[in-house]
Amino acid sequence: MASNIEKLLNIMLEKGGSDLHIHAETFPIVRINGKLTAVEKDVLSAEDSKKLVYALLNETEIKILEKRKELDKGFSLEDKGRFRLNAFYHRGAVCAAIRSVPLTVPDFKTLGLPEEQMASICRSKSGLVLVTGATGVGKTTTLASIVDRINAERYCHIITIEDPVEVVHKNKKSIITQREVGNDTLGFGPALKYILRQDPDVILIGEMRDFETIQAALNIAETGHLVFATLHTTDCVQTINRIIDVFPGSQQSQVRTQLSYVLLATISQQLLPKTDSSGLCLAVEIMVSNFGVRTMIREDKIHQIFSMIQTGQKEGMKTMNQSLFELYREGKISYQEASLHVSDLEDFKRFFKDGR
Repeated sequence: MASNIEKLLNIMLEKGGSDLHIHAETFPIVRINGKLTAVEKDVLSAEDSKKLVYALLNETEIKILEKRKELDKGFSLEDKGRFRLNAFYHRGAVCAAIRSVPLTVPDFKTLGLPEEQMASICRSKSGLVLVTGATGVGKTTTLASIVDRINAERYCHIITIEDPVEVVHKNKKSIITQREVGNDTLGFGPALKYILRQDPDVILIGEMRDFETIQAALNIAETGHLVFATLHTTDCVQTINRIIDVFPGSQQSQVRTQLSYVLLATISQQLLPKTDSSGLCLAVEIMVSNFGVRTMIREDKIHQIFSMIQTGQKEGMKTMNQSLFELYREGKISYQEASLHVSDLEDFKRFFKDGR
């Protein structure tokens, strides 16, 4: 068999990789700066991949994997790192994708998030804040940095519901309760049903996956709690539409009104490779719910919100195109890379014409 699993995890950490792929019929592969790179010369057999994955599971977890064919788990490797494991089957073989999670939570500046705006969000007493983007763009890390800031500055009870728990927080000024789906609760729905009885101030929902979770998040935020959650959407307009479209047509007018009152901000993320190949940098779109945004949501004029973000820089707002242009102007990303990620290429080119 090729290397043991601990050695492969150490290789990923040493190379600064984000993900390790254990896959039958190919080499162990690590994602480094967004690119997949083989880290061993030996191809894994089905038996090899099974042994590597099973080395990370206990007997109960092995039975769950063999029954359900899927398994999520968070685990740590001594003091070197924490990881999120997703084990699955591929043509009858056990495989896994293992993501590296930092032991120390980076601050907003390190992540490339605007300090003033993020600090303001963390001081909020109630409302809904959504962190969005595709898988692997750092949503979990952003949420961890938010929780860490609140934990350091406020005396409150923070409850997280995660599948699985990735970043483990220690109590500072706050009490932090981290509930893992499967181990501590049967699911997001049951956890949210009883969460208000647990005296929370701040609630983090790992992912708003369905109607039940979205409805619960809106209702909890409406009761005067600060709620953070994620969605797999690419920008604020798509995020708002996704939430509203989950509900039946007869309820959508009511939901627009509810959302207009509770939504504090949306933070949409992308990760792009740096020009010097030293890693990845964050491009971020931020929408803050001011009077105009709330009115547009209530009146079902959501398509007009984009223009409000374009002109809302004094309130800390910026579009994804504006963020990409800033990164290009600072020399952090190439024009070619930026142009691959813009939402509107003509709008992006206009920044050059305007001399900004």
